Amino acid sequence: MLQHPEHQYLSLVREILDKGLVQTDKGTGVKTFSVFGRQIRFDLSKGFPLLTTKKVYWKGVLHELYWFLSGQSNIQYLVKNNVHIWDDYPYKLYNEKVAKGGVSALTKDEFLTRIASDDAFAREHGELTHIYGHLWRRWPAKEGRAIDQVKWALNEVMEDPDCHNAIVTSWNPEYLYRMAKPEEACRFPICHNMYQLNVKDDKLCLQLYQRSADIFLGVPFNIASYALLTHILAHLAGYRAGEFVHTFGDVHIYENHIEQAKEQLAREPRPFPTVRIDSGATTLENFRSEHVVLEGYDPHPPIKAELTVAGGYVEKKK
Repeated sequence: MLQHPEHQYLSLVREILDKGLVQTDKGTGVKTFSVFGRQIRFDLSKGFPLLTTKKVYWKGVLHELYWFLSGQSNIQYLVKNNVHIWDDYPYKLYNEKVAKGGVSALTKDEFLTRIASDDAFAREHGELTHIYGHLWRRWPAKEGRAIDQVKWALNEVMEDPDCHNAIVTSWNPEYLYRMAKPEEACRFPICHNMYQLNVKDDKLCLQLYQRSADIFLGVPFNIASYALLTHILAHLAGYRAGEFVHTFGDVHIYENHIEQAKEQLAREPRPFPTVRIDSGATTLENFRSEHVVLEGYDPHPPIKAELTVAGGYVEKKK
């Protein structure tokens, strides 16, 4: 009997719990248990890898990916759709402005209400420059033009199924860490930083390289997001969805997620759901989140855990 593909993920969680080495996040002091250099892979013809040993936030997966694919970088779209996975980063920046006396203090709920209802406020305080959607669809070239990496990569695999160069990257050293000018540095981490498209046997495959991976909270979401991206791009390019390959750099579990991970490991995987893309989606420009239909998802209940806002730019201590 073939092992359920979700066991790849569960085995990696178990390995980290058993053998992971302790590391400490420089910005927050939070401890993680970590391994380096791992890979899991899913044949998308055999089901959609939305993990079943705990319920994954599908609405968040769908709207965030549409946010990326449509080239957006302002959280207003997500907030209006009641998806709050990116709220903490702009709110953190807003509070830094409060501390400097530049703006009035707001609770987080007040801040998000203003983001959703006040377009001028959202433009000023909801923008996350140099984030995925910006870099995927509007990479800033030196002479001022915007490079649409996704459209280019999609055209490459459509025009030349044998190409090996269809890569989309979000890793721009000009704006990252201490490579950047301090006033231009990203204050949020670029974690899933590069992916490549490749056609094999008339199927579009996608490999993601993720330099840093939160195995309990983040990775189930990342698996679903990039598997869905594979389906969408395959549909738009006229291929079947092939294999999604997820390659990790540092993959870790936060110290405050240990018990939740053990609870998940005690559960048995259920059959994967399926996903289909409506025929109304024909181009990147007319693709919408409502073109995606998820069917047959029957997971175990969710397991709650606190998000740690870590990574990104850390100011050098004087």
